[in-house]
Amino acid sequence: MFFTMPKPSQYFVVACLIFATATATVIARRASAADKFAEPVDVSFTAKCDGTTQKYVVRLPVGFADDQPHALMIALHGHGSDRWQYATGNRDEVRAARDVALKYDMIFVSPDYRATTSWMGPLAEADMVQILEELKSKYKIEKTILIGASMGGSSSLSFTALHPELVDGVVSMNGTANHLLYEQFQKFIQASFGGTKQEIPMEYKRRSAEYWPERFTMPLAMSTGGKDTLVPADSCLRLSKVIKKLNPNVWHIHQPQGGHSTTYKDAVAALEFVSQRTLE
Repeated sequence: MFFTMPKPSQYFVVACLIFATATATVIARRASAADKFAEPVDVSFTAKCDGTTQKYVVRLPVGFADDQPHALMIALHGHGSDRWQYATGNRDEVRAARDVALKYDMIFVSPDYRATTSWMGPLAEADMVQILEELKSKYKIEKTILIGASMGGSSSLSFTALHPELVDGVVSMNGTANHLLYEQFQKFIQASFGGTKQEIPMEYKRRSAEYWPERFTMPLAMSTGGKDTLVPADSCLRLSKVIKKLNPNVWHIHQPQGGHSTTYKDAVAALEFVSQRTLE
């Protein structure tokens, strides 16, 4: 990321970058020494909305005490993946999520949210609400941070726009904030949403965070790449610009030469920004 000479109001961003770089190094070394999550638990549940069997993975820190309050991180996988991407995968974004969750002793959950090509349609939304209800009935959860990359980054923004009361912090990496304008993966999005944007435009608008900036009152971090053609950065750039006028706890990491991925360092920086402000 390039910076001009910092203005006084920008010093906190520079400080965050320096801190996040050091933190990324420390937690990467710690994670390589030993995985401090217990073995993943694959959970099945019956969806209330249609009676189908759905799944999510839970990873608890070693020595987890269920009688103590914890924060919850829910990680949404990308297009073509499933719940195991964030639970056990090795991409920079997913390793960063697990490492930051470990640092803050969080419960780490990765749902299928209905399909490998979900895009947070109505069924996925209903599953997410049910999962949160079940987790909160089982564990003492104080705060919930929702994160994801690509389709998961888009879906984290969509779900937060739909249910801001259920989300205390959100991190979106390489996602879209406007489904009415987004043109990729339309066959899959149409199947998820229940029709084309011409047939059900209001459904696409409901799931487009750009139209609901006032609902993002919680800490928010986004990362985008200027050369990302799969999920272009434009809608998130516009969204962050508007939300910053309403909410001081917003940070957008934009790499002008970046593509459709977020580096480990930038992912940690975004996750730390939100975690610190959500859990303080």
